[in-house]
Amino acid sequence: MGTQPQHLIVMGISGSGKTTIATLLAEKLGWTFAEADEFHPVANISKMTAGTALTDEDRWPWLDVMRNWMTAKASDGESTVITCSALRRSYRDVLSEASGSVRFVHLEGDVDLILERMKTRSGHFMPQSLFPSQLSTLEPLQADEAGIKIINSGTPPEVVRSILERLGINVP
Repeated sequence: MGTQPQHLIVMGISGSGKTTIATLLAEKLGWTFAEADEFHPVANISKMTAGTALTDEDRWPWLDVMRNWMTAKASDGESTVITCSALRRSYRDVLSEASGSVRFVHLEGDVDLILERMKTRSGHFMPQSLFPSQLSTLEPLQADEAGIKIINSGTPPEVVRSILERLGINVP
């Protein structure tokens, strides 16, 4: 008898290190990786690129597509690691509806360091001007949500090792 597929959603504000950590987690676990940004429709990307924060009406279809993607992967027996800001509880509730076991890894970090990362990264459409809206929107994981909060400090492999230990995931 196999185990049910699992989904790890690496969440947090823009620049918190989601992609770096999630990519390493997926590699270490051998799970399918996806970047939430890949699921945004063009209209959402255009809004963010222009410095306009998304509304909930912009986000609901995007969240539904991600949830449905995780469910499709689970029906194929695949576990996934996905990045998603998942800033509000209501957004995480939608993602939690996916088939399989869904857990969140909330990456936290020093705000000044995150701002510095945002200044130096390339190839990302999220402008630094939206950083304050991310901070004000963020609703940290609640005690009744499946997941952990972790400070993203140390090397990425150290952070990944800590995440796996805290989640009780053994990697051969």
